[in-house]
Amino acid sequence: MRNYWALLPAIAVCVVLILLYAVPTLINPQWTTNILGLFRQQPEEGEPGLSPKRVQSRRMLAGLMVLAAFALVGFNISLNREANGCYQAARAWGAIDGADREKDPCINKIYGSFIGDGSGSVTGSEPQPVAAYQVVEGKKPKYLRWIQNRPSYNDIDLVIGVGGNCALDLRVVESEDKVTAVIDNSDPCPPDDDISIASIELKEPLGDRKVVTVDDKELKKLDVDLDSWPTVLGKLVTGG
Repeated sequence: MRNYWALLPAIAVCVVLILLYAVPTLINPQWTTNILGLFRQQPEEGEPGLSPKRVQSRRMLAGLMVLAAFALVGFNISLNREANGCYQAARAWGAIDGADREKDPCINKIYGSFIGDGSGSVTGSEPQPVAAYQVVEGKKPKYLRWIQNRPSYNDIDLVIGVGGNCALDLRVVESEDKVTAVIDNSDPCPPDDDISIASIELKEPLGDRKVVTVDDKELKKLDVDLDSWPTVLGKLVTGG
């Protein structure tokens, strides 16, 4: 998986350099009038002082630089949060690791279905099972915002993920007491390193109906999503 944490050393150097200038400037802009000024607490005799307007402008610039430093760190954390979230979601749906899929999982490892939306009737005599589903109605999984060809939150009730090679054969049939999801193919869906997410709009609210697959076996209900910001920050601090 693409490791955006690898950017942190470069970002840390930038942040340190920024703070090395910005912090003394916020305290006393006269100290950073030139490089040597960083190592003097008082201006040398005869050295012109800064006007109040110059002091204010320098402090404003230093403040903006501090904000930029925090923005750099936040941007890196955000990239990792999204990439890690997409990777974890794909694995939860059953994706295996592939040679290049992990470099950008939000594009290559999990995506909204390009072909097949679950519609149609089951025509085969030996359909294959589907493993899991996730409810979208109410709680909106944030990882869906970042995947390629992302499904809209509007007018969908469920998302069902299957291996990319099986997306065209997904069938979702709704009845009064259950929702049945199967792969309309007599051959088992092979392990895949990418997952196609189908958006399912039900005719009626799911309510108490079960979501089942072959032989009325109940599907696993997923609740996968992006890690929260506190969780990501915790991993950053602990190296987890």
